[in-house]
Amino acid sequence: MQIRKLLSATAFVGLLAAGVGTASTPSVVQAAGECLCSGGEFHALPPTRIFDSRPSSAINDPAPGPKSSGAQPGTPTFNVRLLGQGGIPSAASEVLGVVVSVTVVGATQPGNLRAFPKGPTPSLTSVLTFKGAAAVSNLSILSPGIDGDATFALASGFAGKANVLVDVFGWFSTSTADRGARLIATTPSRVMDTRTGVGVPVGSVPSNSFVTLNIRGADGVDPSVTDVVPNSGDVVGVMLNVAVVNNLAGQRGTYVSVVPESPNGSPPGTSNVNVGPGLTKSNSVIVPVGADGKVRLFNSNGNVHIAVDVLGYLVNNEPIDSRAGRVVPLSSPFRAFDTRQLQFGAVRLGPGQSEEWSFAAFAASVNIAGAGVGNQSAVIGNMVTVDLARLYPTVPVAGYITVYPGGTTLPKASAVNNVEGSAVSNLVVAKYGANSTVRVYNAQGSVHYLFDALAVLLSD
Repeated sequence: MQIRKLLSATAFVGLLAAGVGTASTPSVVQAAGECLCSGGEFHALPPTRIFDSRPSSAINDPAPGPKSSGAQPGTPTFNVRLLGQGGIPSAASEVLGVVVSVTVVGATQPGNLRAFPKGPTPSLTSVLTFKGAAAVSNLSILSPGIDGDATFALASGFAGKANVLVDVFGWFSTSTADRGARLIATTPSRVMDTRTGVGVPVGSVPSNSFVTLNIRGADGVDPSVTDVVPNSGDVVGVMLNVAVVNNLAGQRGTYVSVVPESPNGSPPGTSNVNVGPGLTKSNSVIVPVGADGKVRLFNSNGNVHIAVDVLGYLVNNEPIDSRAGRVVPLSSPFRAFDTRQLQFGAVRLGPGQSEEWSFAAFAASVNIAGAGVGNQSAVIGNMVTVDLARLYPTVPVAGYITVYPGGTTLPKASAVNNVEGSAVSNLVVAKYGANSTVRVYNAQGSVHYLFDALAVLLSD
């Protein structure tokens, strides 16, 4: 076991999202309020597709058709309007960030999808990685740039094409004029597993069917956590990690959607987790809680097992003068660490091993208009596992990594499900432990991983 330090405070000021410590450039994030305790509240929206490049179902694409991929430099880019779409306000002064699910489908070459605010400075961080034609999706937080747009790029070592879909799930406000919900991070806690009967009866979820999960008052397991989500009517939403195990005999690819209600049992119009046959895939989900305090999970094809971990919950009516639970997106994604690089050790994390990362210098460097944002409870970002290596050459490995507060007990939960020969991404809420530390555990094989910070979660 070891502690890997992030870059020094001085280095972070120079490398964090545009403008930290530089008065002549934009700050990390702009807020419309007069103080740091204004804004950052979440406003849920009905899941709505705001962009689809496929000609047969094009949405808001002026030139429908697969988008070109290519190697840096000169990767082709295209813009997607965020403001004014799917219920998002049209005024930039009202919106700090937007929560979207991004999907790549029909890729002809392997690569990764990058997304950043439209503007003069592109980002080299990725939202997701794709390898074949099957659909791959990931949740993300995007900040609108020029014209209220986000810029996307399909980066690859080869010229190719792929279609891109964008679904919106909600937005973070700049002020408290229109009250929203706060995100209260939890230590990852398992509340459902169809393999073992946690939260629901034992048994796989059949094709074209729903399974219902209680959220308000839900208890976690391993370790036992009573009411990991409070049994309160003020709890209006939840952030979950949903792992779909699609390895039963004769399976096809499928998708799982998470919704607050299931009117007439009709299939949802958007998906949250896309998983191919024989695979296990995790995706984070932000979803409102139904009037009965529950959510519904819909499986499209075949029989699958599903495991669900709570990462945090959304709660209304928090004190207006409190900062706790306010989300502050960064002005651009920031790569906090990459274990493949020498400055971060250049060593894979082995099987059954864990290590801690200190985010103290990172947290101290985040500012709004030159003023530090102060205390933070978590960092939200995209965790990517890559270069999974076998312990024995003839024995395949899969496994997962878990991200949890430093100095605490390893919970039975997963953050990213590792796959040989592929990079795998998932949005995580990395809740801080003592001294702003985060621990990463690897279950099987040896794996490299990297983390792109997208937002911070404030505390009092």
